[in-house]
Amino acid sequence: MSEQRPTIIVRRVKKVAGGGHHGGSWKVAYADFVTAMMAFFLVMWLMGATTNKERAAISEYFRNPSPLSGKSFSPAPGPAGPGGASTSMIKLGGTMDLPKGENDNPFAKPPGDAQQVSEEQQKAQEKQRLETLMQALQEAIGKSQALEPFKDQLLLDLTPEGLRIQIVDQQNRPMFDLGGTTLKPYTQTILGELAGFINQVPNRVSITGHTDTTAYAGNRGYTNWELSAERANAARRALVTGGMQEEKVSRVVGLSSSVLFDKQNPQNPINRRISIVVMTKAADEGAQGAGDMLALGRKQADADTAMPAMPVAVPAATAAVPAAATPAAGAHP
Repeated sequence: MSEQRPTIIVRRVKKVAGGGHHGGSWKVAYADFVTAMMAFFLVMWLMGATTNKERAAISEYFRNPSPLSGKSFSPAPGPAGPGGASTSMIKLGGTMDLPKGENDNPFAKPPGDAQQVSEEQQKAQEKQRLETLMQALQEAIGKSQALEPFKDQLLLDLTPEGLRIQIVDQQNRPMFDLGGTTLKPYTQTILGELAGFINQVPNRVSITGHTDTTAYAGNRGYTNWELSAERANAARRALVTGGMQEEKVSRVVGLSSSVLFDKQNPQNPINRRISIVVMTKAADEGAQGAGDMLALGRKQADADTAMPAMPVAVPAATAAVPAAATPAAGAHP
């Protein structure tokens, strides 16, 4: 029996310098990481370099990437073909066309935005102007020899209608003669000083007369409504005499005792006052609109019932104010 020889297998290993090839997938992962970091730092930079309004606009763009508010360029879900969404970039009736023409820029701000910004800027400038006027008046009241004695009778505040200047009665220092419309000399002095300050701003003014609840004595139908309106008009005349431009007067109104300063004490002398409001533009336009409606209503009432209108509001430029009635004994102060 012959001897069986073992099979010899020779395995040759080829050595490669440098440790061999491990693939390039790590390069892709690294590129993704670098891109993500760039995007992160870009977002951080935008957050620091933009305003809240600009960030809101960017956020809105990513929520709705359409140049037209409330619309999207993405095709609506549904069957393709006539009446359905198009899956092609070529116009097939399912996608929205971009507007054409130089005036149809979809990314331009709507005209209303610019107008709104302009109006807000005007309101801010107007508020600043009235605040400056109020500060100047406060300083003048403290320094002026003519106004300083009456500082307790001059009340200043800012209201939604504008800068309100109120001249109030005191127990021993009324603005008018007893039950009449003749201004005291010191009241004329106060109004003359105020006229120069009012001329410093382009705003128009509203002048309102107020009384307390003491009834006007007399049997001729003359009431606190007529008295308050005529006192307001007397204040208007004093302001114009003091140098205020006559066209600055928007309205002259008498409110009787319907708007009390001290509601707890209706007969408090402080309720007898003249209120001068340096009006904002919006308040002035509202007053003019209300005046037009009031005039229209009065004409209609005269035509329908032939009843005279109540002399509550006295137009500044056209209406004639009747002469002051002679108060009866025990008349309103």
